[in-house]
Amino acid sequence: MTTASPQTPPAQPEPLWTPGPDRVENARITRFHRRAADEHGAPAPVAGDPAASYHALHRWSVEHNEAFWQAVVDWFDVRFTTEPDAVLADASMPGATWFPGATLNYAQHLLRTADDPARAGEPALIHLDERQEPATTTWAELRRQTASLAEELRRLGVRPGDRVSGYLPNIPQAVTALLATAAVGAVWTSCAPDFGARSVLDRFRQVEPVVLFTVDGYTYGGKQHDRTATVAELRSELPSLRATVHIPLLGTPAPEGALAWDDLVASDPRAAYEQVPFDHPLWVLYSSGTTGLPKAIVQSQGGILLEHLKQTGLHLDLGPDDRFFWYTSTGWMMWNFLVSGLLAGATVVLYDGSPGHPAVDAQWRIAELTGTTVFGTSAAYVMACSKAGVHPGRDLDLSRLKCVATTGSPLPPDGFRWIHDEVAADLWIASVSGGTDVCSCFAGGVPTLPVHIGELQAPCLGTDLQSWDPQGRPLTDEVGELVVTNPMPSMPVRFWNDPDGTRYHDSYFDVYPGVWRHGDWVTLTSRGTVVIHGRSDSTLNRGGVRMGSSDIYEAVERLPEIRESLVIGVEQPDGGYWMPLFVQLAEGAVLDDALRDRIRRTLREQLSPRHVPDEVIEVPAVPHTLTGKRIEVPVKRLLQGTPMEKAVNPGSVDDITLLAFYEALARKRSS
Repeated sequence: MTTASPQTPPAQPEPLWTPGPDRVENARITRFHRRAADEHGAPAPVAGDPAASYHALHRWSVEHNEAFWQAVVDWFDVRFTTEPDAVLADASMPGATWFPGATLNYAQHLLRTADDPARAGEPALIHLDERQEPATTTWAELRRQTASLAEELRRLGVRPGDRVSGYLPNIPQAVTALLATAAVGAVWTSCAPDFGARSVLDRFRQVEPVVLFTVDGYTYGGKQHDRTATVAELRSELPSLRATVHIPLLGTPAPEGALAWDDLVASDPRAAYEQVPFDHPLWVLYSSGTTGLPKAIVQSQGGILLEHLKQTGLHLDLGPDDRFFWYTSTGWMMWNFLVSGLLAGATVVLYDGSPGHPAVDAQWRIAELTGTTVFGTSAAYVMACSKAGVHPGRDLDLSRLKCVATTGSPLPPDGFRWIHDEVAADLWIASVSGGTDVCSCFAGGVPTLPVHIGELQAPCLGTDLQSWDPQGRPLTDEVGELVVTNPMPSMPVRFWNDPDGTRYHDSYFDVYPGVWRHGDWVTLTSRGTVVIHGRSDSTLNRGGVRMGSSDIYEAVERLPEIRESLVIGVEQPDGGYWMPLFVQLAEGAVLDDALRDRIRRTLREQLSPRHVPDEVIEVPAVPHTLTGKRIEVPVKRLLQGTPMEKAVNPGSVDDITLLAFYEALARKRSS
């Protein structure tokens, strides 16, 4: 038997899925590449090598940033009412100035499909709740309602730059309210109705909305949840409000002084769109706010338009024949992203309800009912389906499905395998990673590239994604800080109430001046794929070796006894390091010595001895942010002895009572 020499490179693992030649040829990104090569100086596609073609296109897109974004403008026929003076007048970060002098309107672009007589009667929106009875809104009707509501907003005195807020679930009225707000040049902001009054006020008070769209309640998990008292509190605590609009989801009459939704969308005026500067605010999104007031992140009409055209039309390959579903709420950036699927002419599927009601396979049943082609969900939902023994491909007709996309946390390798085995073998899996901060993806899906287990396919076009060591040196095949070294149009134009930009600067640019540091650990592999390891601000660091928490979660939560876990690394006053693993057990499981040994052995064998926790501790449940992310940093602060009121913003946590356990544990350890 021949032994390989030390110089022989290791064999590359076989991809889980590879797109066929027809799929590569017909992908919109392939056609875009040819146009960019013909008209904008991009390198020509490499015949017969989609991977080499994409990586050459990506390299050009970051080295010739202005030419790339001009190519995006031309390809998607972005219509400026006033032409720009340049593509990028100032490339510094923060402070990049995109398309100065240009005017446009996001809502006008999003509703362009309604101008096509052949498509005006087709569905723009399909809406379902837990009854799973699809209802459609045509393109023509969406445009009519948007125009009617925009006219009423103007009558209420709403002007460009005013803020309009929504306390709404994922329903068609929320989409219409967003579009009408953008049409008049006002600034949209929203929270989901499962947010309590304090959480909503922490957000809306910062931006002082003049109009509030609300529901009387919502249905979740088979139960109705009344929100009339919360709405009354919001109205009394938001003195900036001029009007409240009532949407009777539970059938109650409008409260005194509130306007009725149906009255505001009853007319059929000519659509009118305020033409605003490229960097005019479109909406305000919020960070999770676990350690203080949520950051109020302002993104622009033009920046979001270009970034979402790129993401939906190129990276997700969406077009007029697609039906686009992503499980989300209006309190998460993915709702804004989902709505932008309309830019591609796709039909957007809105679901308002529990992700797993009446059974774990609920989201897959929605995909079947609606003929979904691009299906977005969370990594946690995929793993829950795996544990529950769900078989979507066997039990449901998902024949139209071409892509399953996941975000929220890294999709574990077992998640890739489960989708491949239990949904469809010939299925594109697009694990993506980005953030509320840019309302987009830094890395994720590329329809022409293979899918490798546990890896994101590639950095996105126009995004100079790199992995850096503490000295700012680029790394390959090593864990480093996720940084972006060039500006993206959807980066915040500012934070609200941050007049000198200090908070914005300190959030992303304080470690590497002029370079966006996102706060994730990342590996860029030598074949161009990307691996996300978890948040760097809660990173485990034993003996100088950095470890991502998601690697531990993926290994531990394979065990059937473990429902969910939370690992924290705590620096000790004496210079030591304590790394406990908290586990929420599955029903009927017992944390005995045998299970503790299995957990330790699993981590030692699948990861390394450094990943083995110092203690395994049972907890009643794992705390999350309101958008479903595990809370690591506040728990770490509690374990370091920080008082509860300073360690966490209680309005940002799904169940604040869960944190009492960690606070008590810290007191016990320090006594």
